[in-house]
Amino acid sequence: MKRMYETIYIVQPELADDELKGLTAKVQEIVTSMNGDLRKLDDWGLRKLSYPIEKFIRGRYFYLRFDGDAPLIAELERKLRLDDKVIRYQSVKLEKEAAAPVAAQPAPAEAEAPAASEE
Repeated sequence: MKRMYETIYIVQPELADDELKGLTAKVQEIVTSMNGDLRKLDDWGLRKLSYPIEKFIRGRYFYLRFDGDAPLIAELERKLRLDDKVIRYQSVKLEKEAAAPVAAQPAPAEAEAPAASEE
């Protein structure tokens, strides 16, 4: 039975484009080889980490949404753990179809509240 999963993984910030393409191709190949259905793969870009990880203060974030089963998750996490370019990852099972989180955008300027009238 296929279930819905999402994985967010963080890679080293200084990777070249060809290394990033190779890593994303490897992740896609894992999902398809284990009979999973890849729904979405987003590059969220370079962001500052909350705390240093392996002496990195920034990391490149990727969002992966797919359908699969438990052996797929085990294999994907095993491959991510073995890859030195990946500094963190987390997989979560989704209960129902949810809108994909959007990369954080700057908050829009709020409309000015009407000034309180002075008496």
